[in-house]
Amino acid sequence: MTDHPTPTNAPKRTRTIILIALAVLLLPVIGIQLVPVSRANPPVTQEIDAPDEVMAVLRRSCYDCHSNETRWPWYSYVAPVSWRVAGHVDHGRANLNFSEWDTYDDAQRRHHIEECYEEVSQGYMPLSDYLGMHPEAELSDADRAVLKAWAEDLGEEDAAPAEESDAPEDAP
Repeated sequence: MTDHPTPTNAPKRTRTIILIALAVLLLPVIGIQLVPVSRANPPVTQEIDAPDEVMAVLRRSCYDCHSNETRWPWYSYVAPVSWRVAGHVDHGRANLNFSEWDTYDDAQRRHHIEECYEEVSQGYMPLSDYLGMHPEAELSDADRAVLKAWAEDLGEEDAAPAEESDAPEDAP
């Protein structure tokens, strides 16, 4: 006699298959939670010195990835999303860190500020996947104008002394 499923043991067999399938799917998901991710916020050594309205834009739209004052939301503790978030923060801090402004010389600071405006004016920053979870970080036209004026003001400050130094030394 062959062992054929009967109507009485078919639901039990189906349940067993479903439980095994769930275990096979869940074990890796649980296992990857054990992979460590650094969510450290190193100390601020020197914060960027910018006008209040500029700081408001930077804090709202840039600081989570470009400072040592990252706010780590709940999903930054769940792998594999945590890996992506930590990677964005590490990459952002490596390229520009508003909390370690003392590590840049004047030329680097000017360059970073100009790059900051360029990136936002071209729509590269803030990143679209960041904006998906942080809609408040979306830059308005007014925010872009604030950053543009700030970058241009710094450019004019740099140009003014250079123009003065072009004057002849014996001029009255």
